[in-house]
Amino acid sequence: MPQKIIEFYWEVGSTNSYFAWHLIKPIVARHTARLVLHPVNLGFVFRHHNYVLMEEPPIKIANRLRDLDRWAERHDLPFRMPDTFPIKTSRALRASLAMRQFSKEVEFIDALMAAYWERNDAAVADYTGLRPLAEALGVSGDELEQAAESDTVRQMLIDSTNDALERGIFGVPSFVIDGELYWGKDRMEFIDDALKND
Repeated sequence: MPQKIIEFYWEVGSTNSYFAWHLIKPIVARHTARLVLHPVNLGFVFRHHNYVLMEEPPIKIANRLRDLDRWAERHDLPFRMPDTFPIKTSRALRASLAMRQFSKEVEFIDALMAAYWERNDAAVADYTGLRPLAEALGVSGDELEQAAESDTVRQMLIDSTNDALERGIFGVPSFVIDGELYWGKDRMEFIDDALKND
């Protein structure tokens, strides 16, 4: 039987990508699936769809923040809303692609998510915050920055984002299984069912 594939479109600047990153892992393990990672420049996607982040009624934003706390409590995750939000994420996303070249992509995303969404470290918007994460994984900061700033990796992020738009991605986290799109951190039961029936 061929291995099941879950394509995961994510953004480090997305609260819901943080939760989805943790919630998808047990599903991947349970089904012995392969997780294919697609970083997405969400700001570009939002502009494409004429959506402006935070332009919602204050009461709705307040409820969203409380709901994030509920998700953290339910799943025992050390989430905290960072003091600086949103942040520019293109360097962090390119850094994750650069770490793919060193076979450290998953570990780097783990560290990236923890730094921003658990330790309130907005320095991950720049190499001052990204270099230590790479160095902790055995990749020098110079190697990381050189790879992340290369034309190749820059084009990889552009292509990944454009591919997302072409596939109908309008937000993250989004998952694609056998051509079917599942949007949101609260779609894990549907994803689990899709893999059972595959």
